[in-house]
Amino acid sequence: MMTRSLLARPWRPAIAVAAAIAVTAGVVAAAPDAKKAQPTPKLSLIAASNSVTLDSWKESPGVYLDLGTYVTAENGPLELKVTRKSYKDPVVATQIIREGKKVRTKTLPKGLVKDFSGLPNFAEITITDAAGKKVLTKSEAFCPNNASGRVRPDAPAKSKYPQSCPVNPFTLGSVWGVENGWASNTYSGYYSAPVVLPAGKYTAKVSVAKRYRDLFDIADKPQTVKVTVRELSDEGPAGRSAAGRSHGSHGAGHSGHAAAPMPAPAPATSGAGPSYNVGHGPHTPAPPALPWALKKAGFRSAQVGDRSGQTDGSRKAPAAAPNTKRPTGRATVPDVPKPDLRSLPAYGIQISDGGVDVPGKDYLAFSANVWNAGPAKLVVDGFRSPGKKLMDAYQYFYDANGKQVGYTPTGTMEWDPRPGHEHWHFTDFASYRLLKADQKEAVRSGKEAFCLANTDAVDYTVKNANWDPDNTDLSTACGQENSISVREVLDVGSGDTYSQDLPGQSFDITNLPNGTYYIQVLANPEKRLKETNLTNNSALRKVVLGGRPGARTVTVPAHGLVDAN
Repeated sequence: MMTRSLLARPWRPAIAVAAAIAVTAGVVAAAPDAKKAQPTPKLSLIAASNSVTLDSWKESPGVYLDLGTYVTAENGPLELKVTRKSYKDPVVATQIIREGKKVRTKTLPKGLVKDFSGLPNFAEITITDAAGKKVLTKSEAFCPNNASGRVRPDAPAKSKYPQSCPVNPFTLGSVWGVENGWASNTYSGYYSAPVVLPAGKYTAKVSVAKRYRDLFDIADKPQTVKVTVRELSDEGPAGRSAAGRSHGSHGAGHSGHAAAPMPAPAPATSGAGPSYNVGHGPHTPAPPALPWALKKAGFRSAQVGDRSGQTDGSRKAPAAAPNTKRPTGRATVPDVPKPDLRSLPAYGIQISDGGVDVPGKDYLAFSANVWNAGPAKLVVDGFRSPGKKLMDAYQYFYDANGKQVGYTPTGTMEWDPRPGHEHWHFTDFASYRLLKADQKEAVRSGKEAFCLANTDAVDYTVKNANWDPDNTDLSTACGQENSISVREVLDVGSGDTYSQDLPGQSFDITNLPNGTYYIQVLANPEKRLKETNLTNNSALRKVVLGGRPGARTVTVPAHGLVDAN
């Protein structure tokens, strides 16, 4: 429908050997006071290796500064609860300090954390060239959820914290943490701009900013890393041979034996600030800030896309299997916890035209998200009768122990063959309407069917929020054309984003006069799904249309403190 330019930067982070962090971490674990009880978590900055090699590509110069530095947590986890009361209120970050069965809190300084993407300006980086001349200084934000692995053999086998920081502009609450005995990469990943460094030898000095050293009692011990920047090319043998080889990597897929350069990441969701295209969309999602230094070299020859261990819609977690057969017996809606569906205000709002398919049309495109505030997850199974085009859909209910105790019919599922979809959609999950200034309907989108997936961490502070949900990607949840049954789940705390690039994510405004309108995202419009609350399903976003036919404009005022169109 619309034309959007892809970012030109290929994905080529530095690859450090996982064993290096284990060796370095072993030094930390062997320190005399490593096991001494502390009133607060003991945080340290370490380097996985004393040297890294970064690739700069001739066709698009620049390197991502994945220097292999990590923050470790000892004597307890670093845990932060990040919330805002409403979109009119600022973000507040609170440290949760657990001392046995006691829990105390410490609120971080006002204004320090402004969004949910991490601690801003946490790592300070200085690069000098071979002659000792300073050639670069920059700071990096730190997402504590970049869980990279254990630094002690007796540390918990799995981190309980989410595995990335959310970037949806309308996120309401998040939990960040470095598990006790674990290390988290300080590298900001795709949320940090690449830097241009000519091929050559450099020295990088990485330190924690003083405000955070004082706040978390981190020792002033900068890490020094030798850096080699090499220039490669997408063309010719150099580009093919220098990218590395995969030895049985599960991440590479069926891509052949020769490594290939990574394709460009997906474009940022328009108007959403630093957010990348997560959720349902025709473009491959860009990965979030994650432990690049521990990724296998084989990922270089894999397609950019969902990876195991991410929780913001950029991973491909397994889908829950539907029941083996459709439910029998009397349908009942028991008195047990149920989901609470809510809508986020529309964002990623822009004007598009009909292109060659529908010339002479003007469209208002947008991204939308419906999320589940809990306290129970939404579970919907679809069952197909042989030869039928539609599946019969059922909502399931569970008791406090997770036992299924009831079900009710809840409409149908239909196969959507359009590019960017091509999966089973649950009908009547949400409705999009463009309202006039008096909030009477002007245009309704034809899209009312959705594949449910946990693409975005909207509020992980609500009761029963699942910090590590399954069913995070539409390709895992929504079946194939020949599927006989599917299970679609919207877990507590997570939402499902449909990006503005998809068919149906727009209104035809060709014949609408200029003026003020509201985009309404309405969850459960026919009230077929059973919820705890049916009064909070609508969200409005003000827009102002201008321009002339063929050159329409849209102005999107800030929504409270969220100035993301």
